[in-house]
Amino acid sequence: MTASTASAPQQEQHLVAPAPAAGGTLKGRLQQLLAFGSLVVICVVFAIADPIFLSYGNITSILFATVVIGTLALGATFVIITGGIDLSVGTGMALCAVISGVLITNMGLPIAVGVLGTLLFGALIGFVNGLNVTVLGLPPFIATLAMMLVAGGLALVISGSAPIYFDSTAYTDISTGSIIPGTDFPNAVLIMAAVAVLASVALSRTVLGRYTYAIGSNEEATALSGVDLRKWKIVVYTLAGLFIGLAGVLISARLGSAQPATGMGYELQAIAAVVIGGTSLSGGKGSVVGTIIGALIISVLNNGLQVLAVPQEWQNVILGSVIVVAVYADMARKRAAAVSGVTEGVR
Repeated sequence: MTASTASAPQQEQHLVAPAPAAGGTLKGRLQQLLAFGSLVVICVVFAIADPIFLSYGNITSILFATVVIGTLALGATFVIITGGIDLSVGTGMALCAVISGVLITNMGLPIAVGVLGTLLFGALIGFVNGLNVTVLGLPPFIATLAMMLVAGGLALVISGSAPIYFDSTAYTDISTGSIIPGTDFPNAVLIMAAVAVLASVALSRTVLGRYTYAIGSNEEATALSGVDLRKWKIVVYTLAGLFIGLAGVLISARLGSAQPATGMGYELQAIAAVVIGGTSLSGGKGSVVGTIIGALIISVLNNGLQVLAVPQEWQNVILGSVIVVAVYADMARKRAAAVSGVTEGVR
């Protein structure tokens, strides 16, 4: 074996290192500031239109409404950064909520065991998605679309198409209770904040995050550098499944019941939050901070439009328009970067 051959794996390993984290570059931080600035502007507009918007109760309602979308979007962020997509997060969440009801209400298991079982079941959903994408070679859109249908059907079958109610206030307190003395600030918001911090650390400080960006930036180069793409994609989808399970716990605890048909539409809002937050649908770029800002923008828009008594159909039109603008802005940035790269190459 020659010296050049022996050093080849080390040279290839460097291909993974440059994978950029959106929040760690100047452009990434500018995008986050732009998203945050948009959030501030929207809040100011609604506050001027109706001062009740900035009341403590309304702000708390906005944060509470962000919990489920934000939690689902955190998992979707990892998947989308790899260049994938997950359409199963909404119905998967409903199925996990039903599983929680079955474990805690129907089977009478302790709450901690039921919650853990629900999280593991969510991870199983993500694991199956990962297998379908990597082993069967299905496009992520098709694999997760199939899981969306399967999860939605199973939620109805297992529950008998009827809600499962929780009798324990200890369970509902997971979302609606407050551990902050003297306040009614919901625990669910604190839980989302905690998992967002953990997700941010995982994405920016761990091998998982490094490979997540690398796969989305250049999958072929990442494979050549010796990274097991199947393994890490399965890990990413399984992690996203954990967030699905957590969202199932949070929404069922909030409602006090497991509603088998409650998940439809959440997948679109979760993906929208990720995109609005600056994560690229083509992969390789994104951040947890941006995703949370995107989720807040959606919640603020929904809340503010409701405060102003804007009809629901117009709320959908406005939200759809915001998504179009966000995706177009991402495409414009790519074109500008491509032109800049060609110009520098010519020089």
